[in-house]
Amino acid sequence: MNKTIVVTVLLISSLPLVVCAGGGFNSPNNWDNSPNNWENSSNTWENSPNNWENSPNNYLDDRTIRDSDGDAKGYAVPKADGGINFYDNDGNRTGYLPRPRKR
Repeated sequence: MNKTIVVTVLLISSLPLVVCAGGGFNSPNNWDNSPNNWENSSNTWENSPNNWENSPNNYLDDRTIRDSDGDAKGYAVPKADGGINFYDNDGNRTGYLPRPRKR
């Protein structure tokens, strides 16, 4: 009886964590956000630091992330699903913004 109550309390108390986390939508373990997903790799031309659109030397682009002094700190690449991948100037993925949720 006591074990059943303890298990029930633990399950109920962990429920808000699952609900608040959005069911894994923002999780890096979600395939859409995973660094193992080819679409998120800097080895693809779209995400490569060698692509002119991602170059810190391209001052007319809209992908370069610059600090307040105008120095390039990285670049952002929009994904086909509406999300955004963020990379440093060497092509290391530093973060992501998941695709917008469908309502």
